[in-house]
Amino acid sequence: MRNNHELTTIGFDADDTLWQNEQFFRITEKRFAALLADHAEEHISARLLEAEKRNLAVYGFGIKGFTLSMIETAIEITDGRAPASVIAEILAAGREMLGHPIEALPHARETVEKLADAYRLVLITKGDLFDQERKLAQSGLGDLFDAVEIVSDKSPATYTSIFSRHGDGAEKSMMVGNSLKSDVVPAIEAGSWGIHVPHELTWALEHVEPPVTAPRFRQIADLSELPRLVESIGKAG
Repeated sequence: MRNNHELTTIGFDADDTLWQNEQFFRITEKRFAALLADHAEEHISARLLEAEKRNLAVYGFGIKGFTLSMIETAIEITDGRAPASVIAEILAAGREMLGHPIEALPHARETVEKLADAYRLVLITKGDLFDQERKLAQSGLGDLFDAVEIVSDKSPATYTSIFSRHGDGAEKSMMVGNSLKSDVVPAIEAGSWGIHVPHELTWALEHVEPPVTAPRFRQIADLSELPRLVESIGKAG
């Protein structure tokens, strides 16, 4: 049964909220830096980050865009002389990332299961369509969600639209995620609750200051704290 509280819909981010993701990017970045160490002594990671930033509007978020940015950076650092063997290793690293097994974060399944009967649950994730679908299927969590939205980016308009289609509007919804920039701040700007669940690794381009003065901002240590927080918000509503 659905509850009668004001809060009716809960959105969950996927990567680094329900399962590990960023750690695979960090491992591959170190491998990439070692691969090019003979061509540049330092700033390899900074050059890669600049390429990622430039390419977001073209390739979007995800492993494929990251792989293409690594190739672009390798060509730049070597002044166009990157050996075919280096390009092949970068492509192999990208394929490995696309095949890594899903590692659920602590309390992810039990928390989603606790909330699934009482609230509409929507998975809201950005990135490559095929990769996100693969990870959701492997996670075994797909059947617990009432809807899945794989989007190119997360903005206030994104949350307004999704929570109107799959819920009772943004004001009666909550977004839970590890990224302040993508999951929390735009959801609050849309009128939702924004719940921050910090992860030890966060991509540099996702860093923003927490909206500590926003009435609908909350932060929890991990997902085990979410059901109690949801209950308290529901009672307050």
